[in-house]
Amino acid sequence: MDTRPKRSIRLLSASLLSAGLLAGCGGDQRTDDGRANDRSPRVREERARQVADAWRGSAAAAAWARGYHPMADAVQKPVSGWRGETDERAFETRKFVLDGDLPGPPSAVGKVDWGDGEELTRPLMGPEKAYQSFALGRGAGPRLTVTGARLGTTTIATSRGKATVPAWLFTLEHYDTPLKRVAVTPSKLPEPPIGQARQGAAGGLRSIPRLAGTAADGRSVTVRATHGSCDDGPVVTALETGESVVLSASVEGAERGACPAVMIEQDVTVGLSRPLGDRVLLDALTGRPVPFGEDPGGTAPSWT
Repeated sequence: MDTRPKRSIRLLSASLLSAGLLAGCGGDQRTDDGRANDRSPRVREERARQVADAWRGSAAAAAWARGYHPMADAVQKPVSGWRGETDERAFETRKFVLDGDLPGPPSAVGKVDWGDGEELTRPLMGPEKAYQSFALGRGAGPRLTVTGARLGTTTIATSRGKATVPAWLFTLEHYDTPLKRVAVTPSKLPEPPIGQARQGAAGGLRSIPRLAGTAADGRSVTVRATHGSCDDGPVVTALETGESVVLSASVEGAERGACPAVMIEQDVTVGLSRPLGDRVLLDALTGRPVPFGEDPGGTAPSWT
């Protein structure tokens, strides 16, 4: 599948570099003249097939099918839209101030309802924790003011389709509609049925940190991929089966020798031969489902 790197790029901290994630420093199989070995794509495809075969009919696949795994942001902006660029920027940088009282802890659990008779009971987070999950901005600048909250519901895309879930509805100063934060916690990711490959082995495979989005028609997905400062950028290919789409990430044009200690995250869009549907997205390197959202503790974590 062809991939299209998008414009969203982020530099990562040096602490991640010690894990051997830096591109262009000998991770790929190479020939004597420094070019990528032409066996690399075949090695990556072989690994992807192993991941797909291991997932099919596994206990992990069964657990995944029973669980609640959100595939969209847990924080949802007001349906009335932002009043202007200042408020939109405050939301994007997660700068909020609380000017009011939050309610006490809710009941311990809430229901995820897929509307077809399928329901799942999951633990609820309290309003204080929900507020702290998005009010992360520090420093000077415009802020949005939260004046209160109540428990309600919202809809969210999940690995099993759209679901109605409990959500904290935060009232904002100057807004008629609330900011919503999903209140139910996701199911634990199942243990992959296949061991993780070594980073840079298996044809130069790299991990895929997360899913950034899925096209409205399901014919493409956008994922975050990593690369270094001494290569031509990330490449992500898809191996499609009836049950899964296995994504293999690598870099192209990597130079040999030492590289500056920097790693870059970049959005890459991967086309699919048919809509994703209820197929699971798997990472060829780790063998696990590709999580949606920011890193745990990030701006809008969906999976932790």
